[in-house]
Amino acid sequence: MTEKLILSRRRLIRAGAVGAGGLLLTGCDRLFENAAFRSVLESGEDLHMATQRALGRDALAREFSVHEMSPVFRANGSREGSGEAYKSQLAQGFADWSLKVDGLVERPLAMPLDVLKALPLRSQITRHDCVEGWSAIGQWRGPRLAHLLDLARLKPQTRYIVFHCADVLHGHPYYESIDLVDAFHPQTILAWEMNGRPLEEKHGAPLRLRVERQLGYKHAKFVTRIEARSSLEGLYGGRGGYWEDQGAYAWYAGI
Repeated sequence: MTEKLILSRRRLIRAGAVGAGGLLLTGCDRLFENAAFRSVLESGEDLHMATQRALGRDALAREFSVHEMSPVFRANGSREGSGEAYKSQLAQGFADWSLKVDGLVERPLAMPLDVLKALPLRSQITRHDCVEGWSAIGQWRGPRLAHLLDLARLKPQTRYIVFHCADVLHGHPYYESIDLVDAFHPQTILAWEMNGRPLEEKHGAPLRLRVERQLGYKHAKFVTRIEARSSLEGLYGGRGGYWEDQGAYAWYAGI
């Protein structure tokens, strides 16, 4: 019965493209300009969230074998980090870089990359489903987000986890957010390695979010700061993410 209720996000994307007159899927910044495409994604948000959560908080996204990995993994979203500070860190191999964890926490963190790499790791081979309509299977490695949040000790009023990033699109800083269900999901990790190698810049070096039960635009790249919040109000456009603030995509992007 539950399976009959679940709408495939990928089917909705394809249906939106057809309904929009056969859109050429040339990039996320092009797709959101089409109102028909936006309405298809937004109309099913509540149902997607309710049915996916009904499966259980820890229901896993499918994991694959090494032999099933894609020979080529396209870069989604921004290909470059922005600003002199990021470019300087990139040139130095992120030797002096650190991840900030703050907001509604008892113990704010500033964690260097080598310390992050020393934390207990999770390795997973999963499929990345981009809102543009393409998919690729890759291997990701990094600490569970839950581990960092436990170290920072979230305050009881925390409801959302926000990821601030070092890339800028059309003059606006990129950011994304998830709720605590997805933040503490066992497959939600902060990946610093992809396919056995440190992340390249085009894939979000030095750190990116992997939230495997949601579409690719939720997988924030170039993560520099993690903020615990009780509400998304007052944060940029107030909708919880760069594309959401543009009216492009829904906040919940469950697959």
